[in-house]
Amino acid sequence: MKVHPFTRPTIIAAIEFLGAASTQARFDQIIVRMGLDNEIELASSKSVTAKSALLARAVTLRATQLIDTVDGQMTLAEAVVRMAVELTRSEYGKPEQAPFLRGLALDGYVVSWDEYSREARLRAALPEEIDLPEADDEVRELLECFGFNVPLGHLDQAIAAHARGDWAAANSQIRSFLEGLLDDIALKKEPQRAAQLTSENRRALLAERGFLSKDRNEWALDGKSYLNGLFKMLHTDGSHPGLSDDDHSTFRLHLGLITARILLRRLRNGQ
Repeated sequence: MKVHPFTRPTIIAAIEFLGAASTQARFDQIIVRMGLDNEIELASSKSVTAKSALLARAVTLRATQLIDTVDGQMTLAEAVVRMAVELTRSEYGKPEQAPFLRGLALDGYVVSWDEYSREARLRAALPEEIDLPEADDEVRELLECFGFNVPLGHLDQAIAAHARGDWAAANSQIRSFLEGLLDDIALKKEPQRAAQLTSENRRALLAERGFLSKDRNEWALDGKSYLNGLFKMLHTDGSHPGLSDDDHSTFRLHLGLITARILLRRLRNGQ
């Protein structure tokens, strides 16, 4: 079974965008190209919106099913996403285009448009090894495993805010997510000592315990380290509206997920 790189919200956003950008006849063609015309009645009295709901259900249930397309064999999920990408525009796109592009960004993909032909192209924004959907799943699984419910709540709110384009709220929640994660790790490692400390001092405690490496510049008392710099960057554009954009907010969310995965794996492995 081939794995597709797109999450359920992105697949649904793609189908909603396809519905908004298509006539009845064009949407029926999409259903035929998906090989789902035996499940969704063509040329029926159902609206495009109703057919979109049926298509979303069918595709999400069988997202990894392989189908043949003019571009070769691919999963249902990838096929529907690529069809939606074909209809995107660099300017004046349908309102439903923005949530679809934000979903792709969260999955680690961007759409670019050829300057002359205006043809839309889907490309990976990050190396395949990072695998953001898998990172998100792993982070959630480990947060639940350790009972870290507060950072999990912040992560959920960060992703929800990003999905609706509320960059300031997303930025704030990403910082709260990482801060809460490191707090909970410190409390798990040294419950009595950590309970009396501030968040900053809890990170210093983790470095003292060797959980955060001073040699690899993960944490330093002089503020010149990866985590010090990350928190300084995450502190900007937080709660004030209009001070961030989609690219920078997505960048913060990606960094937060990747950093959290490393820390949680380290905790799981007893390091």
